[in-house]
Amino acid sequence: MSRVFDPVLRDLRETLLLMGGRAEAILDKSVRAALERDSALAAQVAEDDIEIDRLDVMIDEAVLKALALQAPVAADLREVIAIKMIATDLERVGDLARNIAKSAQRLGRRLDAPIPPLLARLAASAQGVLRSALDAFSHADPRAAHSVLGSDDAIDDAQDEVILQELEQIASHPDMASPAVDIIFIAKNLERVGDHATNIAEDVILVSEARNVKHAAKLAR
Repeated sequence: MSRVFDPVLRDLRETLLLMGGRAEAILDKSVRAALERDSALAAQVAEDDIEIDRLDVMIDEAVLKALALQAPVAADLREVIAIKMIATDLERVGDLARNIAKSAQRLGRRLDAPIPPLLARLAASAQGVLRSALDAFSHADPRAAHSVLGSDDAIDDAQDEVILQELEQIASHPDMASPAVDIIFIAKNLERVGDHATNIAEDVILVSEARNVKHAAKLAR
């Protein structure tokens, strides 16, 4: 049977994966800017985010066109909707990277402020789950997507530990309050990246298993 919708899905997938690669790259740049106190690198992030926004608009337009002209049903419709939702999550990852870069620029002016090693580990974890979620989408692998769902608690715990360390730093060294607050901001933005990676993984499961697992733990109570 002819699959006239296949080229539409292929183009949407390719654009989304391009957007995912850009989101990973901008997040990596903002994290390196923060950990290395590289203000010049941080300044590049805002321009990089514009390209992610362009791809988001491109996917929006392609999805609307597909829904209006092709009228997909069943599995095709689920994938089109999932691609749109994943694009929204990736656009927000770009925004989070911009937030991290703003904090990085301020940290670049406070070379006396220590950056906790745990922040680098938190960043690596957030970047890792985003990469894993995108790989799960690329390979239509629900098992890998389920693995991503199990990573969220560890990221939350690492964020909480960074925040606690920085609050103690503020209490003992009030002169370090400003950079400590920026480190807290970075930790919270990284935790949000983990949340968006979870959303992406849930969308992969929706497409692969025709099963909505969003808020499953809360709704099962």
